[in-house]
Amino acid sequence: MADVLVCVKRVPDITEEVVLSEDGLSVDGRRSGFTMSAHEECAVELAVQATAASGGQATVMTIGDAEAVEQLRNALAVGCTAATHVLGEPFAFGPADVASEIAAVVRDHEAEGRSHDLVLLGNDAADSGDFQVGIRLAYELGRPVVNGASTVVIEDSPEGPVVVAVGEGPEGQETYRVTLPAVVTIREGGVEPRYPSVPGRLKAKKVPIEERQPVAEPKGGGRVKMTLPPPTPSAVTILGEGPAAASAVVDVFEKLGVLAK
Repeated sequence: MADVLVCVKRVPDITEEVVLSEDGLSVDGRRSGFTMSAHEECAVELAVQATAASGGQATVMTIGDAEAVEQLRNALAVGCTAATHVLGEPFAFGPADVASEIAAVVRDHEAEGRSHDLVLLGNDAADSGDFQVGIRLAYELGRPVVNGASTVVIEDSPEGPVVVAVGEGPEGQETYRVTLPAVVTIREGGVEPRYPSVPGRLKAKKVPIEERQPVAEPKGGGRVKMTLPPPTPSAVTILGEGPAAASAVVDVFEKLGVLAK
């Protein structure tokens, strides 16, 4: 039996135009709405699958303001069985701060008899592009870490439980077998995340959520300002109107090489 802690973050839904906050330090989600990243959706799914197979418990946690409970409830609705909410302004926490808070949750739960054998995180932060938390967390906990895995499975071995993490490397697929406890960051694409059903949402509403304050004042990430790349220039060529444009369309297809000669 292995227990898994999966970490998620409430981030702006950037499927359309990306808008920055007035100070340029964060992505503004007031117009687009909020979600969790595709990496973290896959991490939640893998946590649920791994604990279902081993008979363990999947706990979801987040650091964020009161509205972040929405992402916790969504994870509970698809199979996580417990949740922890560290209340705080998310943009005040840099990668080192986030890693320290997760480590504190792991240690406190362990002291209560709730050991998290495996900690899963998204490969990177969808709103700020930070790739540091997984490595910093593993260093603070003294655990091995695998970055960018697409699937994880917990297996028994003569040495004890191990996590088998598979991901894409520079030269193709890579497989790591790491003794638990461990930390793994997840990249989307290896598993199809499930989405909350109505019964799942109703059940999730009844699950008590552990609320806690940060263990330390966040120092921040040292970010100066975020910028957006200039829009890609585009041009439109009008080939003509009606049947008269047919020959021009044929000429374009021939230049593209999509017509057989």
